[in-house]
Amino acid sequence: MIAILCGDNDFLRSRELSKLVAEFVQQNSDIALEKLDGEEATSNQMRGALQSLPFLAPAKMVVLNKPSAQKDWAENIADILKDIPETTQAIIVEPKIDKRLSYYKTLKKQPGFKEFNDVDANNLPLWASDYASQQGGELKAADARLLIDRIGPNQQMLASEIDKLLNFSPQINRSSIEQLTDPMPRSTVFELLEAAFTGKIARALELYQEQRAQKVEPQAIIAMLAWQLHVLATIAAGQGQGADQIAKTAKLNPFVVRKSQGLAKNLGLSRIRQLVDDLLNLDIKLKSTNIDADEALKLYLITIANI
Repeated sequence: MIAILCGDNDFLRSRELSKLVAEFVQQNSDIALEKLDGEEATSNQMRGALQSLPFLAPAKMVVLNKPSAQKDWAENIADILKDIPETTQAIIVEPKIDKRLSYYKTLKKQPGFKEFNDVDANNLPLWASDYASQQGGELKAADARLLIDRIGPNQQMLASEIDKLLNFSPQINRSSIEQLTDPMPRSTVFELLEAAFTGKIARALELYQEQRAQKVEPQAIIAMLAWQLHVLATIAAGQGQGADQIAKTAKLNPFVVRKSQGLAKNLGLSRIRQLVDDLLNLDIKLKSTNIDADEALKLYLITIANI
């Protein structure tokens, strides 16, 4: 058996890998399980692991993580797959793979090929609710959206946070989410910018102080502000395109694009450019002169609110 697990959805890909490994170990033993990382093992070492006979077991399993990191492996993949004996169960894990290459096309022809992509942003709250239900709990759609807004769209992280919340109570609600989860810095920075752009100076400064209380340094906040402005500029430049198309072209998460579309539309590209220039000048001043970083950043937020 040859299983190929591709795609950037870490949660689904890792769950499938764990399932295959658990089934094999249950039927055989972990002594017959071998794991190699393509960023450390050579192509010859990986081929040798696949072609060697099992020891003290009727079969063996070889898990190869990112084997294409070795150029020779990718170039000879067709021959490698042909030479795998029936006594070996091979699992090839490729989180990031260029679909234009012959390597991808060869793997895709295999019966055991599976590709795990991120869940569409529109379906993510439903997935979160279903996941909570599968674990014996309850998470309503509105509360699922709140959780996603706080910690982001990564399914692995969402599943971990849902598990934690369910240990507290089988019914996840707004109160438990706000009490037991910490908002991701980028999510908070989006709220910070949104508050500033809508003239809510007190709220913007409150969110800034929350970031500093969490030991997030001013330079890190500037970096996150720059990232958020980059997202807004990308969306504004792609006016007329759908969120999925913008996300695909700019290699952004569709959830992030959808969340920022309204703000980008209200600001417009020229205003976003001015904000980028102002932030760049602020960054240069902080690195070249002796000024109070906190006060300078607060002034930047107040300036935004007064534009």
